[in-house]
Amino acid sequence: MSQEPLPVDADGLVRLQKLLAQSGVASRRKCEELMLAGLVEVDGEVVTRLGTKVDPTTAVIRVDGARLPPVSPHVYLVLNKPRGVVSTMSDPEGRRTLSDYVADRPERLFHVGRLDTDTEGLILLTNDGDFAQRVAHPSYELQKTYVAEVDGHVARGTVKRLLDGVTLEDGPVEVSACRVVQANPQRSIVELVIHEGRNRIVRRLLDEVGHPVRLLTRTAIGPVRLQGLRSGELRELTREELGVLLDAARL
Repeated sequence: MSQEPLPVDADGLVRLQKLLAQSGVASRRKCEELMLAGLVEVDGEVVTRLGTKVDPTTAVIRVDGARLPPVSPHVYLVLNKPRGVVSTMSDPEGRRTLSDYVADRPERLFHVGRLDTDTEGLILLTNDGDFAQRVAHPSYELQKTYVAEVDGHVARGTVKRLLDGVTLEDGPVEVSACRVVQANPQRSIVELVIHEGRNRIVRRLLDEVGHPVRLLTRTAIGPVRLQGLRSGELRELTREELGVLLDAARL
């Protein structure tokens, strides 16, 4: 999250309402009103005293329950990965990689999890190693949303079967949500939500229920959506998106 330098004191502390205002929560006066109304928490404690100082790099701040990310040198980006791009930062075979889309950035970035080369859509990039590890790890159960174009007509019974759970050769797969967006006898478009990241899991899952995937796009990870990002485009996470992900990753 790029921010202007904060006016910290000799101990590295800053007035809470100044931090809230500069982080884009609201105007300074409105931030003071939020504090006086008991809507601002620091490290689990409600703070109503104006002029309270905090460490902007370590304090866990919430405004009306929503997490405010700390001030840090880390960057958090979302890329709409085109089909055919390898989910690595370099490739010995010379194929296009994620680094082709962030070549102008000074940070040493790495990807959060992977997308199959033939799958397009949302992938996160960061220089925060702890964040990358946790968000990618299935134990933190961040939901991932996919839209698949598949062969054949997906029937209501198939949706129920997916929601009931399908067991593949490497274990069961839990589908949190599934709906048919469009269907005709030749092809269907299905949206499904899972929290796992096993290799080619969505393709294998839909293959198992008799509907091989033609095209696959990941459209969301947790609160982060493509939001009209064109293929190959990049943007920073919003304050709200990052706050939710930091909470989910327990950071």
